[in-house]
Amino acid sequence: MAERAFLVCAAPRSGSTLVCQALRRTGVAGVPEEYFEALRHSGRPRRPEEYFSGVTDKSILDHLGERGIAEEPRPRSPLWSRTAYDRYLEWAMETGTTPNGVFSAKLMWGYFGDFVSLLRNVPRYRDLPLADLLPSVFPDLTYVRVVRANKIRQAVSLWKAVQTATWREEDARRELRLDDVGEGPDEPPYKSFLQDHRPQLRFHYRAIAHLLDQILVEEASWDAFFEHCGVRPLLVLYENFAADPQTSTLSILERLGLEAPPDMRVEPRMRSQSDGINDDWVRRFSELRLGTEFDLVPAMPEPLPEPAHGH
Repeated sequence: MAERAFLVCAAPRSGSTLVCQALRRTGVAGVPEEYFEALRHSGRPRRPEEYFSGVTDKSILDHLGERGIAEEPRPRSPLWSRTAYDRYLEWAMETGTTPNGVFSAKLMWGYFGDFVSLLRNVPRYRDLPLADLLPSVFPDLTYVRVVRANKIRQAVSLWKAVQTATWREEDARRELRLDDVGEGPDEPPYKSFLQDHRPQLRFHYRAIAHLLDQILVEEASWDAFFEHCGVRPLLVLYENFAADPQTSTLSILERLGLEAPPDMRVEPRMRSQSDGINDDWVRRFSELRLGTEFDLVPAMPEPLPEPAHGH
């Protein structure tokens, strides 16, 4: 049974998966997974195309359609139920708790509102104010906030992930591998052909700008939530964490008041998905964005004519 809890709060592509994986591998910081990512209307996680709900730019929607992004939603948990959410919550608390009584989970702002609505389906939480709701659900609660300093890289990473529908380095390897038809008996043979002949990843300025705006709104919403609740979350900067996961993980455990296991080694299984494509797209986006306001390469002034000399 959980005696204390912490929630890792983040926006997409902020590095929260890297942080959660490192914490999970310590064995003393709960099992921080996205137990509460199911949307209220579907019971399933947000699908890639839903990042562009309300967008009318046909070139974005056509590209996502060409890449087959909208197919095969992930199945929802058989435990999940809008009308009996307390049973699912009980299962999540049990699954996400390590033997030392610490529960942890990851929360993204994109489904936080749905999570609150589902919690309020549970009678004992129905009338609680927002600031009191999560501390009533999770014992001795601490918030951990993961943020990424470079928001353009974050938006580029999200646009690339949306196109491939991959969210971890392991998923990326699976995406790039031509599936062996003999490996999966449930996979129709044409799948490998379609996978191999998908349209290429495409830079799209307006798509990245849209996702950048979404990320900024979600980060500001977390700010508003913490201000409303009057709490200061434990802050983790992705760039610092990625530079030294071992030291950073030890620091988080110390700040949480958790004792690190002896000889703990943090070697996250996932690796950065950033590559030359990311670097190129970040450069192109930055130049286009600045180019609307500045002359990036100002024209040199015309040289003044030489003064005429008397004869």
